[in-house]
Amino acid sequence: MALNVVGKLLRRKDLSKLFYYDVKQFTTELSLINTVSKPSVSTCCLTQKFTQTKLQSFSHRFYSIEAVEQKDIDVYRNEHNITIIGKDIPNPYLDIEKSDFPDYIKNFLKSQGFEKPTVIQSQAWPIALSGQNFVGIAQTGTGKTLAYLLPAVVHIKENVAKKGRGPRVLVLAPTRELARQIEVVAKDFQKLLGIRCACIYGGANRSTQAQILESGVDLVIATPGRLNDFLMSRTTTLNRCTYVVLDEADRMLDMGFEPQIRQALEGVPSERQILMFSATWPKEVQHLARDYLGKFVQVNVGSTELSANHNITQHVHICDQEEKMDKFKSIMHNLSGDGFGKILVFTNTKKFVDMLSMMLRRNGWPAVGIHGDKTQLQRDTIINKFKHGKTNILVATDVAARGLDVDGVTHVINFDFPNTSEDYIHRIGRTGRQQNKGVSHTILTYEDDRQAKNLIAVLREANQEVPRELENMARSFDMSKTNNREMKYKPKQYGWNTNRRFNRFKRNDRYDDRY
Repeated sequence: MALNVVGKLLRRKDLSKLFYYDVKQFTTELSLINTVSKPSVSTCCLTQKFTQTKLQSFSHRFYSIEAVEQKDIDVYRNEHNITIIGKDIPNPYLDIEKSDFPDYIKNFLKSQGFEKPTVIQSQAWPIALSGQNFVGIAQTGTGKTLAYLLPAVVHIKENVAKKGRGPRVLVLAPTRELARQIEVVAKDFQKLLGIRCACIYGGANRSTQAQILESGVDLVIATPGRLNDFLMSRTTTLNRCTYVVLDEADRMLDMGFEPQIRQALEGVPSERQILMFSATWPKEVQHLARDYLGKFVQVNVGSTELSANHNITQHVHICDQEEKMDKFKSIMHNLSGDGFGKILVFTNTKKFVDMLSMMLRRNGWPAVGIHGDKTQLQRDTIINKFKHGKTNILVATDVAARGLDVDGVTHVINFDFPNTSEDYIHRIGRTGRQQNKGVSHTILTYEDDRQAKNLIAVLREANQEVPRELENMARSFDMSKTNNREMKYKPKQYGWNTNRRFNRFKRNDRYDDRY
């Protein structure tokens, strides 16, 4: 068995060349040494020269010339609250010029005005370039897109792929908006480096997307549903895909895409590299990572618990359900008096998105609405208007909670509180991006009292002021929950017999005249 393994290794061209040249050089120098029968000065010099050449070759092969002080690395990781789990962890890239990126990547970053990597980028880039599987847990708006796209470009340009159809790099995203956002960044590489990319998602023309895939692409950005549609119809295949990215993995699992994700990963070769990015680390994401990543390096930027961006000032307004609209109008008037950039308003239903955007327009506010029932053309048109400042107010459901990267969003208003605290964090994360400041306003009614405890935890973690009324709401909900539990298990009293069917036979006239 061992001989077979050694034989297979020796058949590899690179390994055989390495052994051939090293053995040839060793035997040549050893023969020169053996020609001298007695030790002399020349023999000592020759032996010393041989030792120095071998040490130089090994040092050049295994060690970096420009090493970073371990003390500086520890200080950087402690300062940015970076936790790393795994083995063989490379040092972070603190400087682009001293990184292992090829020159064309460094030139690209210079042309984009890129000066310094974000925290997740500094640690994700060297791990991705080393070929290890990777899990990154970080907040939204921290530059995760470039954290996996730059190594993907290097993977395409530097590695020779086997011939065939299908992409070499796959990026899976939960929503159309996030997929389109990734496509915008990938298009820059397509222009400068000649990398063919395609973005496939539901709601767009299927035949057009099929033609792009059949013409041949290097990088595919896809939503799970549309990707599996093309895989089932054999329009494309993942036989050549050796670099896979799962972006916003927690959101994809929340949306019920786990079967589609697993189906797609089954078609990827066993020799592949998988990178998973998520804002939280729930059990479902952990199971998916263990099933398909095997050994991986996990990088946590900040805590794995629920945490909001500390650059966002969070305000909570508590009122009755009937007072909700008046409270929203009051917030809007206060913002107009203080001045604002762009406002993103979230509601829970598609119907109310249309109603609220129409109400705002009737009152002189330039508002547009977006939700899942609108066509892709309508959604693209509305988002472009919002991005370019043609309208400053966007009303949306959770389709805009992730992947919407718009500059200048200064305020986020939650007209309806979302179903989970994770969605709340992603909603308000549309502002305060890239170290900018942002403000969020959340309207909470007494019907939302079950969310009060989780919201308090998020506010305290972000060092925000917790309203006393919110604490009272959480305390009241806990008390009512305890009372309901006690009433549920409290034994019922029905006199001498707890079984009601026999109470009618109860004898109250035991001592009357009949006895």
